Amino acid sequence: MSIWTRIGEALSALAAGESLSMIFERLRSPPERSVAFTIAVIALGAKMAKADGLVTRDEVTAFREVFTIPPAEEPNAARVFNMARQDVTGFEDYAERIASMYRDDPDNSPLVDLMEGLFYIAMADGTYHPNEDAFLERVGEIFGLSDTCFRRLRAQNVPDAEGDPYDILGIVPGTDLSEAKRAWRALVRETHPDAMIARGVPEEAIKLAEHRLIAINRAWETIQADRAA
Repeated sequence: MSIWTRIGEALSALAAGESLSMIFERLRSPPERSVAFTIAVIALGAKMAKADGLVTRDEVTAFREVFTIPPAEEPNAARVFNMARQDVTGFEDYAERIASMYRDDPDNSPLVDLMEGLFYIAMADGTYHPNEDAFLERVGEIFGLSDTCFRRLRAQNVPDAEGDPYDILGIVPGTDLSEAKRAWRALVRETHPDAMIARGVPEEAIKLAEHRLIAINRAWETIQADRAA
């Protein structure tokens, strides 16, 4: 049974009256946790896409770029996205349920991965709307992400906010170069596909990290160049 079929069944159960908590409880353990992760990206992404008042074709396309969808699974994937977009469950409920599944993770890495996908969808139409920023900031609060972590993600994903390489590496200006290098290496390791799969990120979503890694490496290069000047 494909992941899209399993996701569709979970959302059908929600539409039939099963509680969100019961559905996520069933999906707490690997490998089913990857289904929960994908549902969270879809549901929060669909709801955030409406935060600026309009779900654009670009935002739907971004969802399709995040998840590689085989042609045979197109009907299931479209059904999942449409169900999530129309579901009356509030986005905070989805955020709280998925946060509870990963709360024992020492550094919130799976939740950071999920936020990465939401930023990607938010930027799909080329504009980062204030309502989208407020939406993502609230999701970050529910996930328990620090202000530093949220600023780092925003700097990595929003062009207008990427001016400070220290924000991107999650360190403060003036940090010792050796410590900055350790922060850079840690982020590179965290972004490696094998590490993401081990955290329960679906293989379909690994491409979320591609542009994050570019921003991380660029930030480190900028810091090195500034110190050498």
